[in-house]
Amino acid sequence: MKRIRCPKCDEAVLFDETRYEAGRILVFECPACHKQFKLRLPSRSSEGSAATPTESPAVGHLVVVENVFHFKQTIPLHEGENVVGRWVKGTKANAAIKTVDPSMDTTHCIITVNRTPAGDFRFVLRDAPSHTGTFLQSEILNDHDRAIIREGDIITIGATTLILREGEDDQVI
Repeated sequence: MKRIRCPKCDEAVLFDETRYEAGRILVFECPACHKQFKLRLPSRSSEGSAATPTESPAVGHLVVVENVFHFKQTIPLHEGENVVGRWVKGTKANAAIKTVDPSMDTTHCIITVNRTPAGDFRFVLRDAPSHTGTFLQSEILNDHDRAIIREGDIITIGATTLILREGEDDQVI
């Protein structure tokens, strides 16, 4: 189920996106104010994050905590560099967040995922650099800082809170 908001009154509207083919335009009527509005479903190749440079399976994900700027989202993380930032058309961020948060840059921070000699995955966070900074557990990272992040760590970029989850996306959070 997907939740969208009415552009007039901000009322939440739920619908089952699996019932419709990719790329289709849907017309909704808000149950509260009766405003009609359209939504184009993303094509299967552009679903999720903006441009995924690799088709490797996700080894972790970021849970984007819902706030006034966006809905809850799950952003997959792949081996290599994951550029995290605000989604805009043509973005270079491959772990883009669909938000209207004005304090989040389009390329805000980078999470590099590498395999350790033991075979586990290591997640390393750094600022891109951004205008408002990247915070790990309420501590700001300087431009040249690198921080190893682990399961459950809280990252703040702009007014957005992210939680790192290692492993496959289990959709239960």
